[in-house]
Amino acid sequence: MAVYTDVAAEDLAEFLKSYDIGELLSYKGIAEGVENSNFLLHTSQGAYILTLYEKRVAEDDLPYFLSLMAHLAERGVSCPQPARNRKGEVYSRLAGRPAAIINFLEGVWPRRPNVAHCSGVGEALAKMHLAGRDFPLVRNNPLSVSGWRPLFDLAAARADSVQPGLRDFIARELDHLEASWPAGLPVGVIHADLFPDNVFFLGDKLSGLIDFPFACNDILAYDVAICLNAWCFEPDHSFNVTKARALLNAYRERQLSAAEEAALPLLARGAALRFLLTRLVDFLNVPAGALVQPKDPLEYVRKLRFHQNVAAINDYGITPAGCVA
Repeated sequence: MAVYTDVAAEDLAEFLKSYDIGELLSYKGIAEGVENSNFLLHTSQGAYILTLYEKRVAEDDLPYFLSLMAHLAERGVSCPQPARNRKGEVYSRLAGRPAAIINFLEGVWPRRPNVAHCSGVGEALAKMHLAGRDFPLVRNNPLSVSGWRPLFDLAAARADSVQPGLRDFIARELDHLEASWPAGLPVGVIHADLFPDNVFFLGDKLSGLIDFPFACNDILAYDVAICLNAWCFEPDHSFNVTKARALLNAYRERQLSAAEEAALPLLARGAALRFLLTRLVDFLNVPAGALVQPKDPLEYVRKLRFHQNVAAINDYGITPAGCVA
């Protein structure tokens, strides 16, 4: 989350008149994250999240994201729901941007994920993948392997200013992944951005999944690989195999196939490169005056180097042919 577009109080108050969620009492920008402008609203009826969609989110994709949250909730996956305005619309426009109001989900995201958090995420991810099987809408992933070279082209000229040799490092990895990206693996609805700040807990119990603007249809095991990157490394960037084992074992409600297990190290490399590239582009292009905290792209250089040395799924803490302890 972040704030790129400021919203005047009088404009927001007028905007809320088209909703039945009470009168505006207060609001504040949320600086965490990097993609959209987000505000915490307090109205006379409760707390809500206002999102102004920017950057990589196309307005035509909003029905997919917002309908998906309703679909998942109907099937027992805890996630926030969009409020409809008096016209029945789940989004409209504010400050020149597509905007939606989402109900507030109780809980906090874990700053230092533990093994219980990782287990909760693995279980919730499997349930989400199963719940998405009959979702009727389809959105291809613009940030899958075919989208990485355009991102690299945006950052290549200045990549070495972030770290000497970074341009060649990324170029070699991109060549390898484009040549060897797996085909024929199970595909379905994925979250594609299930980082700790997109998962809420009450204590060690997961209370819900949030932030779906990257949700799409892609390789299901790629979503697992994203989570390995996001949840199973320590602040010093060392890989925590105990957390990985907990996450993968908890994914048992939707069992990984032998082909998915064999592909997981390559998928994890791809996930690391995807976030390295988007973070690098963002790091090099922070808008002046934006209330945003750009994330360190070099974190994903270190993660990618780890996955490049993974021989098989055993290195992630489980034995082949099934997620078993």
